[in-house]
Amino acid sequence: MNKPIYLDNAATTRVYPEVVDAMSPYFAEYFGNPSSIYSFAGKAKEAVDKARSILAKGIGARPEEIYFTAGGSEADNWAIKAAAEACGDKGKHIITSKIEHHAVLHTCEYLKKKGYEITYLDVDEKGSINLEELKRAIRPDTILISVMTANNEIGTIEPIEQIGAVAKEHGILFHTDGVQAFGHIPMDVDAMNVDMLSASAHKINGPKGIGFLYIRKGVKIRSFIHGGAQERQRRAGTLNVPGIVGFGKAAELAFAHMEDHAAYETELRDYLIERVLAEIPHSRLNGERQKRLPGNANFCFRFIEGESMLIWLDRQGICGSSGSACTSGSLDPSHVLLAIGLPHETAHGSLRLTLSYENTKEEIDYTVEQLTEIIERLRGMSPLWEDFCKEE
Repeated sequence: MNKPIYLDNAATTRVYPEVVDAMSPYFAEYFGNPSSIYSFAGKAKEAVDKARSILAKGIGARPEEIYFTAGGSEADNWAIKAAAEACGDKGKHIITSKIEHHAVLHTCEYLKKKGYEITYLDVDEKGSINLEELKRAIRPDTILISVMTANNEIGTIEPIEQIGAVAKEHGILFHTDGVQAFGHIPMDVDAMNVDMLSASAHKINGPKGIGFLYIRKGVKIRSFIHGGAQERQRRAGTLNVPGIVGFGKAAELAFAHMEDHAAYETELRDYLIERVLAEIPHSRLNGERQKRLPGNANFCFRFIEGESMLIWLDRQGICGSSGSACTSGSLDPSHVLLAIGLPHETAHGSLRLTLSYENTKEEIDYTVEQLTEIIERLRGMSPLWEDFCKEE
Protein backbone atom coordinates (compact mmCIF):
# COMPACT_ATOMS: atom_id res chain seq x y z
CA MET A 1 0.00 0.00 0.00
CA ASN A 2 1.40 3.39 -1.05
CA LYS A 3 -0.72 5.53 1.25
CA PRO A 4 -1.49 5.19 4.97
CA ILE A 5 -4.52 3.07 5.80
CA TYR A 6 -6.52 5.12 8.26
CA LEU A 7 -8.56 2.91 10.58
CA ASP A 8 -8.97 5.23 13.57
CA ASN A 9 -12.11 7.13 12.65
CA ALA A 10 -13.44 6.94 16.22
CA ALA A 11 -10.54 9.20 17.22
CA THR A 12 -11.14 11.74 14.46
CA THR A 13 -12.10 11.87 10.80
CA ARG A 14 -10.86 13.49 7.63
CA VAL A 15 -12.61 16.81 7.00
CA TYR A 16 -14.64 16.65 3.79
CA PRO A 17 -13.55 19.05 1.01
CA GLU A 18 -17.16 20.29 0.86
CA VAL A 19 -16.90 21.19 4.54
CA VAL A 20 -13.66 23.10 4.02
CA ASP A 21 -15.23 24.97 1.10
CA ALA A 22 -18.28 25.87 3.18
CA MET A 23 -16.12 27.20 6.02
CA SER A 24 -13.67 29.17 3.92
CA PRO A 25 -15.68 32.39 3.32
CA TYR A 26 -16.23 32.88 7.05
CA PHE A 27 -12.55 33.35 7.84
CA ALA A 28 -11.78 36.41 5.73
CA GLU A 29 -14.82 37.41 3.65
CA TYR A 30 -17.82 37.18 5.99
CA PHE A 31 -15.80 37.61 9.16
CA GLY A 32 -18.32 39.67 11.11
CA ASN A 33 -19.31 38.83 14.66
CA PRO A 34 -22.79 37.27 14.47
CA SER A 35 -23.76 39.02 17.71
CA SER A 36 -23.24 42.47 16.17
CA ILE A 37 -26.29 44.42 14.98
CA TYR A 38 -24.96 45.97 11.75
CA SER A 39 -25.86 44.40 8.40
CA PHE A 40 -22.33 43.19 7.60
CA ALA A 41 -22.57 40.74 10.52
CA GLY A 42 -25.83 39.41 9.11
CA LYS A 43 -24.08 36.94 6.79
CA ALA A 44 -22.37 35.27 9.73
CA LYS A 45 -25.57 35.16 11.76
CA GLU A 46 -27.50 33.64 8.85
CA ALA A 47 -24.84 30.93 8.47
CA VAL A 48 -24.96 30.12 12.20
CA ASP A 49 -28.76 29.95 12.15
CA LYS A 50 -28.70 27.64 9.12
CA ALA A 51 -26.21 25.26 10.76
CA ARG A 52 -28.20 25.25 13.99
CA SER A 53 -31.34 24.29 12.08
CA ILE A 54 -29.58 21.45 10.23
CA LEU A 55 -28.21 19.99 13.46
CA ALA A 56 -31.53 20.30 15.26
CA LYS A 57 -33.49 18.67 12.46
CA GLY A 58 -31.10 15.71 12.43
CA ILE A 59 -32.07 14.73 15.98
CA GLY A 60 -35.70 15.86 15.95
CA ALA A 61 -35.01 18.95 18.06
CA ARG A 62 -35.80 22.66 17.77
CA PRO A 63 -33.05 25.05 16.65
CA GLU A 64 -33.29 26.99 19.92
CA GLU A 65 -32.47 23.78 21.82
CA ILE A 66 -29.00 23.53 20.22
CA TYR A 67 -26.15 25.26 22.12
CA PHE A 68 -22.73 25.38 20.51
CA THR A 69 -19.67 24.30 22.51
CA ALA A 70 -15.98 23.74 21.86
CA GLY A 71 -16.56 19.99 21.50
CA GLY A 72 -18.02 16.89 23.08
CA SER A 73 -16.00 17.06 26.30
CA GLU A 74 -17.23 20.56 27.05
CA ALA A 75 -20.80 19.51 26.30
CA ASP A 76 -20.50 16.55 28.69
CA ASN A 77 -19.03 18.78 31.41
CA TRP A 78 -21.74 21.37 30.95
CA ALA A 79 -24.61 18.89 31.06
CA ILE A 80 -23.42 17.14 34.21
CA LYS A 81 -22.01 20.02 36.25
CA ALA A 82 -24.79 22.48 35.46
CA ALA A 83 -27.53 19.91 36.05
CA ALA A 84 -25.96 18.95 39.36
CA GLU A 85 -25.81 22.57 40.46
CA ALA A 86 -29.34 23.36 39.31
CA CYS A 87 -30.87 20.29 40.99
CA GLY A 88 -28.77 20.34 44.14
CA ASP A 89 -31.76 21.24 46.28
CA LYS A 90 -33.53 18.02 45.27
CA GLY A 91 -30.58 15.75 45.88
CA LYS A 92 -26.97 14.95 45.10
CA HIS A 93 -27.14 11.47 43.59
CA ILE A 94 -26.04 10.82 39.99
CA ILE A 95 -26.14 7.57 38.03
CA THR A 96 -23.76 6.78 35.20
CA SER A 97 -21.98 3.69 33.84
CA LYS A 98 -18.51 2.26 34.26
CA ILE A 99 -17.78 2.48 30.52
CA GLU A 100 -18.41 6.19 29.93
CA HIS A 101 -15.93 8.47 28.20
CA HIS A 102 -13.53 10.14 30.63
CA ALA A 103 -15.25 13.48 29.98
CA VAL A 104 -18.16 12.01 31.94
CA LEU A 105 -16.23 9.88 34.44
CA HIS A 106 -13.79 12.62 35.43
CA THR A 107 -16.61 15.14 35.73
CA CYS A 108 -18.41 12.76 38.08
CA GLU A 109 -15.22 12.32 40.09
CA TYR A 110 -14.99 16.11 40.38
CA LEU A 111 -18.56 16.30 41.66
CA LYS A 112 -17.91 13.48 44.12
CA LYS A 113 -15.30 15.68 45.76
CA LYS A 114 -18.00 18.35 46.04
CA GLY A 115 -20.25 16.06 48.04
CA TYR A 116 -22.25 14.34 45.32
CA GLU A 117 -22.79 10.58 45.35
CA ILE A 118 -22.15 8.68 42.13
CA THR A 119 -23.48 5.23 41.25
CA TYR A 120 -21.52 3.52 38.47
CA LEU A 121 -23.63 0.89 36.74
CA ASP A 122 -22.06 -2.39 35.74
CA VAL A 123 -22.32 -3.66 32.18
CA ASP A 124 -22.50 -7.21 30.88
CA GLU A 125 -19.75 -8.97 28.93
CA LYS A 126 -20.87 -7.18 25.76
CA GLY A 127 -20.91 -3.75 27.36
CA SER A 128 -24.69 -3.33 27.74
CA ILE A 129 -26.49 -1.66 30.65
CA ASN A 130 -28.90 -3.78 32.68
CA LEU A 131 -32.19 -1.89 32.96
CA GLU A 132 -33.20 -3.66 36.15
CA GLU A 133 -29.94 -2.62 37.81
CA LEU A 134 -30.63 0.95 36.69
CA LYS A 135 -34.07 0.87 38.27
CA ARG A 136 -32.66 -0.50 41.52
CA ALA A 137 -30.06 2.27 41.62
CA ILE A 138 -32.63 5.08 41.51
CA ARG A 139 -33.21 6.85 44.82
CA PRO A 140 -35.45 9.72 45.93
CA ASP A 141 -32.42 12.03 45.72
CA THR A 142 -31.34 10.93 42.21
CA ILE A 143 -31.12 14.03 40.03
CA LEU A 144 -29.36 12.88 36.86
CA ILE A 145 -28.71 9.79 34.75
CA SER A 146 -25.90 10.01 32.18
CA VAL A 147 -25.34 7.03 29.85
CA MET A 148 -23.62 7.19 26.47
CA THR A 149 -25.53 6.29 23.31
CA ALA A 150 -22.72 4.12 21.95
CA ASN A 151 -19.38 3.24 23.44
CA ASN A 152 -16.34 4.89 21.88
CA GLU A 153 -14.09 1.86 22.35
CA ILE A 154 -16.14 -1.30 21.78
CA GLY A 155 -18.97 0.22 19.74
CA THR A 156 -21.85 -1.26 21.76
CA ILE A 157 -25.09 0.68 21.33
CA GLU A 158 -26.95 1.09 24.62
CA PRO A 159 -30.76 0.76 25.06
CA ILE A 160 -31.11 4.52 25.25
CA GLU A 161 -34.85 4.69 24.59
CA GLN A 162 -35.56 2.36 27.51
CA ILE A 163 -33.09 4.15 29.80
CA GLY A 164 -34.70 7.45 28.90
CA ALA A 165 -38.16 6.04 29.58
CA VAL A 166 -37.05 4.96 33.08
CA ALA A 167 -35.61 8.41 33.76
CA LYS A 168 -38.77 10.12 32.51
CA GLU A 169 -41.00 7.88 34.62
CA HIS A 170 -39.08 8.90 37.76
CA GLY A 171 -38.79 12.59 36.85
CA ILE A 172 -34.98 12.43 36.55
CA LEU A 173 -32.94 14.40 34.03
CA PHE A 174 -31.33 12.18 31.40
CA HIS A 175 -28.15 13.08 29.53
CA THR A 176 -26.53 10.97 26.82
CA ASP A 177 -23.06 11.36 25.37
CA GLY A 178 -23.92 10.95 21.70
CA VAL A 179 -20.50 11.89 20.33
CA GLN A 180 -19.76 8.54 18.67
CA ALA A 181 -23.34 7.95 17.50
CA PHE A 182 -24.36 11.34 16.11
CA GLY A 183 -24.41 11.28 12.33
CA HIS A 184 -23.70 7.55 12.20
CA ILE A 185 -26.97 6.05 13.42
CA PRO A 186 -30.49 7.53 13.55
CA MET A 187 -31.18 9.60 16.67
CA ASP A 188 -34.39 11.27 17.80
CA VAL A 189 -34.43 13.08 21.12
CA ASP A 190 -38.14 12.51 21.69
CA ALA A 191 -38.00 8.79 20.92
CA MET A 192 -34.87 8.49 23.08
CA ASN A 193 -36.48 10.44 25.95
CA VAL A 194 -33.31 12.49 26.42
CA ASP A 195 -33.13 15.89 28.08
CA MET A 196 -29.55 16.64 27.03
CA LEU A 197 -27.32 15.22 24.28
CA SER A 198 -23.67 15.92 23.46
CA ALA A 199 -22.20 15.82 19.95
CA SER A 200 -18.96 16.75 18.19
CA ALA A 201 -18.17 17.73 14.60
CA HIS A 202 -14.83 15.99 14.13
CA LYS A 203 -16.40 12.53 14.44
CA ILE A 204 -18.45 13.12 11.26
CA ASN A 205 -15.86 14.63 8.90
CA GLY A 206 -16.25 18.11 10.32
CA PRO A 207 -13.69 20.42 11.96
CA LYS A 208 -12.18 19.91 15.39
CA GLY A 209 -13.02 22.27 18.23
CA ILE A 210 -16.77 22.56 17.72
CA GLY A 211 -19.66 20.61 19.22
CA PHE A 212 -23.07 21.16 20.69
CA LEU A 213 -25.19 20.37 23.69
CA TYR A 214 -28.88 19.76 23.07
CA ILE A 215 -30.92 21.00 26.03
CA ARG A 216 -34.62 20.22 25.92
CA LYS A 217 -36.82 23.29 26.24
CA GLY A 218 -37.96 23.66 29.84
CA VAL A 219 -34.91 21.96 31.36
CA LYS A 220 -33.54 24.24 34.06
CA ILE A 221 -29.75 24.07 34.08
CA ARG A 222 -27.29 26.86 34.71
CA SER A 223 -25.00 28.71 32.35
CA PHE A 224 -21.62 27.07 31.86
CA ILE A 225 -19.45 29.99 30.70
CA HIS A 226 -20.23 33.46 32.02
CA GLY A 227 -19.61 36.67 30.11
CA GLY A 228 -21.65 37.83 27.15
CA ALA A 229 -25.22 37.01 26.16
CA GLN A 230 -24.38 34.49 23.42
CA GLU A 231 -26.33 31.23 23.10
CA ARG A 232 -29.37 32.72 24.81
CA GLN A 233 -27.23 33.73 27.80
CA ARG A 234 -26.29 30.13 28.56
CA ARG A 235 -22.82 29.91 27.03
CA ALA A 236 -20.85 33.14 26.70
CA GLY A 237 -18.13 33.70 24.14
CA THR A 238 -17.88 34.83 20.53
CA LEU A 239 -19.24 32.11 18.27
CA ASN A 240 -16.82 30.05 16.20
CA VAL A 241 -18.57 30.83 12.93
CA PRO A 242 -16.33 28.83 10.54
CA GLY A 243 -16.48 25.82 12.88
CA ILE A 244 -20.26 26.05 13.22
CA VAL A 245 -20.69 26.32 9.47
CA GLY A 246 -18.41 23.31 8.99
CA PHE A 247 -20.35 21.34 11.60
CA GLY A 248 -23.60 22.12 9.83
CA LYS A 249 -22.25 21.08 6.44
CA ALA A 250 -20.71 17.88 7.80
CA ALA A 251 -24.00 17.00 9.49
CA GLU A 252 -25.97 17.73 6.34
CA LEU A 253 -23.77 15.29 4.40
CA ALA A 254 -23.85 12.70 7.19
CA PHE A 255 -27.65 12.73 7.39
CA ALA A 256 -28.00 12.56 3.58
CA HIS A 257 -25.72 9.51 3.27
CA MET A 258 -26.21 7.84 6.65
CA GLU A 259 -28.09 4.76 5.42
CA ASP A 260 -25.70 4.03 2.55
CA HIS A 261 -22.57 4.66 4.59
CA ALA A 262 -23.81 2.57 7.51
CA ALA A 263 -24.62 -0.36 5.22
CA TYR A 264 -21.21 -0.23 3.53
CA GLU A 265 -19.27 0.19 6.79
CA THR A 266 -21.21 -2.63 8.44
CA GLU A 267 -20.42 -5.00 5.57
CA LEU A 268 -16.74 -4.06 5.66
CA ARG A 269 -16.67 -4.28 9.46
CA ASP A 270 -18.18 -7.76 9.45
CA TYR A 271 -15.71 -8.89 6.80
CA LEU A 272 -12.85 -7.64 9.00
CA ILE A 273 -14.26 -9.33 12.11
CA GLU A 274 -14.82 -12.67 10.37
CA ARG A 275 -11.30 -12.75 8.92
CA VAL A 276 -9.59 -11.81 12.18
CA LEU A 277 -11.51 -14.32 14.30
CA ALA A 278 -11.04 -17.09 11.74
CA GLU A 279 -7.37 -16.50 10.94
CA ILE A 280 -5.76 -15.30 14.18
CA PRO A 281 -5.82 -17.86 17.01
CA HIS A 282 -6.78 -16.75 20.54
CA SER A 283 -8.47 -13.57 19.35
CA ARG A 284 -11.81 -12.27 20.58
CA LEU A 285 -14.25 -9.57 19.55
CA ASN A 286 -15.20 -7.06 22.24
CA GLY A 287 -18.70 -5.62 22.38
CA GLU A 288 -22.01 -6.59 20.84
CA ARG A 289 -21.70 -8.58 17.62
CA GLN A 290 -24.60 -6.89 15.83
CA LYS A 291 -25.86 -4.02 17.98
CA ARG A 292 -22.72 -1.96 17.52
CA LEU A 293 -21.64 1.11 15.59
CA PRO A 294 -21.32 0.40 11.86
CA GLY A 295 -17.58 1.01 11.57
CA ASN A 296 -16.35 -0.28 14.93
CA ALA A 297 -14.29 -3.45 15.43
CA ASN A 298 -12.49 -4.00 18.72
CA PHE A 299 -10.35 -7.08 19.39
CA CYS A 300 -8.17 -8.57 22.09
CA PHE A 301 -5.28 -10.89 21.29
CA ARG A 302 -3.88 -13.04 24.07
CA PHE A 303 -0.15 -12.89 24.83
CA ILE A 304 0.21 -9.57 22.99
CA GLU A 305 1.05 -6.09 24.28
CA GLY A 306 -1.15 -3.57 22.48
CA GLU A 307 1.33 -0.71 22.18
CA SER A 308 3.91 -2.94 20.47
CA MET A 309 1.23 -4.11 18.04
CA LEU A 310 0.31 -0.49 17.18
CA ILE A 311 3.93 0.43 16.56
CA TRP A 312 4.37 -2.48 14.16
CA LEU A 313 1.10 -1.64 12.40
CA ASP A 314 2.26 1.96 12.02
CA ARG A 315 5.46 0.74 10.38
CA GLN A 316 3.28 -0.98 7.80
CA GLY A 317 1.28 2.20 7.21
CA ILE A 318 -1.79 1.20 9.24
CA CYS A 319 -3.36 3.63 11.73
CA GLY A 320 -5.28 2.00 14.59
CA SER A 321 -5.57 2.43 18.34
CA SER A 322 -5.78 0.47 21.54
CA GLY A 323 -8.71 2.50 22.88
CA SER A 324 -9.84 6.08 23.29
CA ALA A 325 -7.52 8.74 21.87
CA CYS A 326 -8.04 10.65 25.12
CA THR A 327 -6.15 7.93 27.04
CA SER A 328 -3.32 7.50 24.52
CA GLY A 329 -0.02 7.05 26.32
CA SER A 330 -1.57 5.54 29.43
CA LEU A 331 0.01 2.29 30.61
CA ASP A 332 -3.22 1.15 32.23
CA PRO A 333 -5.55 -1.19 30.32
CA SER A 334 -8.84 0.19 29.06
CA HIS A 335 -11.40 0.80 31.80
CA VAL A 336 -14.05 -0.30 29.29
CA LEU A 337 -12.43 -3.70 28.74
CA LEU A 338 -11.98 -4.21 32.47
CA ALA A 339 -15.65 -3.31 33.00
CA ILE A 340 -16.78 -6.05 30.60
CA GLY A 341 -14.83 -8.57 32.67
CA LEU A 342 -11.54 -9.02 30.83
CA PRO A 343 -8.44 -9.73 32.94
CA HIS A 344 -5.66 -7.15 32.81
CA GLU A 345 -3.34 -9.31 30.73
CA THR A 346 -6.00 -9.79 28.04
CA ALA A 347 -7.14 -6.17 28.07
CA HIS A 348 -3.55 -5.06 27.44
CA GLY A 349 -3.67 -6.79 24.04
CA SER A 350 -6.49 -4.72 22.57
CA LEU A 351 -6.85 -3.21 19.13
CA ARG A 352 -9.60 -0.84 17.95
CA LEU A 353 -10.05 -0.47 14.20
CA THR A 354 -12.75 2.01 13.19
CA LEU A 355 -13.71 2.25 9.55
CA SER A 356 -15.27 4.82 7.25
CA TYR A 357 -16.96 4.57 3.87
CA GLU A 358 -13.62 5.63 2.33
CA ASN A 359 -11.94 2.39 3.36
CA THR A 360 -11.81 -0.52 0.92
CA LYS A 361 -11.85 -4.30 1.06
CA GLU A 362 -8.31 -4.30 -0.30
CA GLU A 363 -7.20 -2.20 2.68
CA ILE A 364 -8.87 -4.64 5.06
CA ASP A 365 -7.17 -7.60 3.36
CA TYR A 366 -3.78 -5.91 3.67
CA THR A 367 -4.46 -5.02 7.31
CA VAL A 368 -5.42 -8.58 8.27
CA GLU A 369 -2.36 -9.98 6.48
CA GLN A 370 -0.02 -7.58 8.28
CA LEU A 371 -1.79 -8.05 11.61
CA THR A 372 -1.47 -11.83 11.38
CA GLU A 373 2.28 -11.57 10.75
CA ILE A 374 2.77 -8.99 13.51
CA ILE A 375 0.94 -11.04 16.11
CA GLU A 376 2.86 -14.15 15.17
CA ARG A 377 6.12 -12.20 15.46
CA LEU A 378 5.23 -10.67 18.83
CA ARG A 379 4.01 -13.95 20.25
CA GLY A 380 7.27 -15.52 19.16
CA MET A 381 9.05 -13.13 21.55
CA SER A 382 6.65 -13.72 24.44
CA PRO A 383 7.62 -16.09 27.27
CA LEU A 384 3.92 -16.33 28.20
CA TRP A 385 3.11 -17.59 24.71
CA GLU A 386 5.99 -20.07 24.95
CA ASP A 387 4.70 -21.40 28.28
CA PHE A 388 1.17 -21.59 26.90
CA CYS A 389 2.29 -23.63 23.89
CA LYS A 390 4.21 -26.02 26.14
CA GLU A 391 1.12 -26.58 28.29
CA GLU A 392 -1.00 -27.32 25.23
